[in-house]
Amino acid sequence: MTRLTMAQALVRFLGQQYVERDGVEQRFFAGCWGIFGHGNVAGIGQALAQYPEALRYRQARNEQSMVHIAVGYARMKDRLATFACTTSIGPGATNLVTGAALATVNRLPVLLLPGDVFASRGPDPALQQLEHPSRGDATVNDALQAVSRYWDRITRPEQIIPAALNAMRVLTDPAETGAVTLALPQDVQAEAFEVPDEFLAKRVWHIERRPPDAGAFARAIDLINAARRPLIVAGGGVIYSGATAALRDFAERSGIPVAETQAGKGSLPFDHPLSLGAIGATGTSAANRMARDADLVIGVGTRWTDFTTASKTLFDGASVRFINVNVASVDAFKLNGLPLVCDARAGLEALAAAEWVIDERYRTKAEKVHAEWDAEVMRLHALDQAPPAQSAVIGAVNAASAPRDVVVGAAGSLPGDLHKLWRTRDPKGYQVEYGYSCMGYEIPGGIGARLAAPDRDVFVLLGDGSYVMSPGELTTAVSEGAKLIVVLVDNHGFGSIGALSRSLGTNGFGTTSELPVDFVANARSLGARAVRARTIADLRAALAEAKAATETTVIVIETDPLSTVPSYDAWWEVVPAEVSEQDGVRKARQDWSANKKRQRRYV
Repeated sequence: MTRLTMAQALVRFLGQQYVERDGVEQRFFAGCWGIFGHGNVAGIGQALAQYPEALRYRQARNEQSMVHIAVGYARMKDRLATFACTTSIGPGATNLVTGAALATVNRLPVLLLPGDVFASRGPDPALQQLEHPSRGDATVNDALQAVSRYWDRITRPEQIIPAALNAMRVLTDPAETGAVTLALPQDVQAEAFEVPDEFLAKRVWHIERRPPDAGAFARAIDLINAARRPLIVAGGGVIYSGATAALRDFAERSGIPVAETQAGKGSLPFDHPLSLGAIGATGTSAANRMARDADLVIGVGTRWTDFTTASKTLFDGASVRFINVNVASVDAFKLNGLPLVCDARAGLEALAAAEWVIDERYRTKAEKVHAEWDAEVMRLHALDQAPPAQSAVIGAVNAASAPRDVVVGAAGSLPGDLHKLWRTRDPKGYQVEYGYSCMGYEIPGGIGARLAAPDRDVFVLLGDGSYVMSPGELTTAVSEGAKLIVVLVDNHGFGSIGALSRSLGTNGFGTTSELPVDFVANARSLGARAVRARTIADLRAALAEAKAATETTVIVIETDPLSTVPSYDAWWEVVPAEVSEQDGVRKARQDWSANKKRQRRYV
């Protein structure tokens, strides 16, 4: 037994947590990001100061952003490592909510340690305490319950033992992971108790590779053998489980082409002849064309969001069936599919080793549409106009990046264009957060990616609307020595929603602005190197200089907001007003009604 405060016991416990997969063991927590206030400075803050070897402290500038950094790190580490994040009670705690939602939606692990009000209730109401007339134990941390995969409030110091173990159970479970919140009352953090030595000892959490059920697997093989136009949809689970080689083997042996979700982009290299690229509402002409004709769709590690299914209008074959290879049963049963509840790599390896027959002519068709799409990407990358098209900016950045470099994005029109047009050559080369599509994720997410992979250059692409939400994290990048190459695309407003608004007949209402911001001067004031590029040639030169530099560089380039990438016959449901005096809105409602008839329910 060792007498420690609750906070000291927790910090030492976290420093002893390891994960093991496929015989490779690594430390789970890379450190703790934190901003201190009265709710955590004397507890968690004191413990971090006392035990720096257990959990390295890193100073953050914004509570939401430090969660994004942890998520970017966890994504790069295939969910096998992350950070803890601590804040005080009050606005610091509620600032975590958006970051927690992003982590949970994307199923990426992060541990949140917000301070809380006094468990003793002695000084009630304490500073920043939420008083609820019908609940004495309500605090602002209750807001985190809905966006956490596990949530607990520690009202006695010894409660930290089962709570911390449950936290690790969830954080290391590929099917259940997300944000985990332990709300820590400020008086309890500082209370001491006798801590069992076993709690403080090294603990290894083993990540299993669950094989598919034999009966379900046999039924899956029957479906594959009966199929004439099968398609694989690779989701994030392919990358997180390290299944890209198994996917490639399965595709090459069978001749079944592969389309990719946002999280799954990079599952196959862009130049593989069976790679159809992005699928769905932000999909390519190749993937969406093959999806419409498919009679069997094998989803691997995908959540089947509305963007992937084009609001359930994409897979419209009369007899289309689904096989879902997924470690999470909630996803394996979607679209009335045949569930293979298993690890993605284990499932793909089993499928690749089975016996089945696919018509060779189908492989030839897939390779043909792949080549046609490749030519379309080259056309869009090469657009020559003033102001430049966003597609040409993407092409220039893509050309400047090395095969193992990483592109990071999150919100606006860039994620859709990147999904279509970025030529990914490495499974970890594409990190666009589109599960929550959170404006302001881009720079902190890029920091997390760079800290996880310091040998790779990280390119952050974001619009002017996203930039103004979190420019301060440039300071964090500088202070942490996490070099980023930030390309700020200035399209004078919220370009993505502006285009959507125009398609709905409301002419971009509330989405355009001439921001009175000197983005170059702003970035320089925050410690970054910053330049303006006026042409694609300027951009190429600036990118070459940024690659050679050792510090974070921000490149600002203005683009034409009306020069957009086609949708390639994919629909995304947004409901226009049923009645309106505006002609454009009435037309949009007619289009919506026509597309709504194509929408299917898979039951």
